[in-house]
Amino acid sequence: MDMTYYDHGTPAERWERAGMFFDAKDYAAAARVLGGLVEEVPEQTGPRLLLARSYYHSAQLRRAEAELRVLVERDPVEHYARLMLGRTLERQGRHEEAGSHLRIASALAGDFEQV
Repeated sequence: MDMTYYDHGTPAERWERAGMFFDAKDYAAAARVLGGLVEEVPEQTGPRLLLARSYYHSAQLRRAEAELRVLVERDPVEHYARLMLGRTLERQGRHEEAGSHLRIASALAGDFEQV
């Protein structure tokens, strides 16, 4: 498919299109739309987080990790980004590194272990 299709329209239209692709489980297509959108509005969390989720679900784990690290660096208490980063690292077999992010995500969610 031609790349102009993925880049066509206003940011709001592309955001909606990306959401439709994601909901249809066409994660690679969602990522193609979101890649350009994130370049255009890099400060917004929503598009970058959905891009990371699209990468995760399409097994582009290094790309997912990179986007999630940007989010966590920018906002260390972004619970869902921490959780996704931990799960992404787990899928890559990096369990020790994943554990710290998953514990932080759990604490941010208020899920403290009973002692």
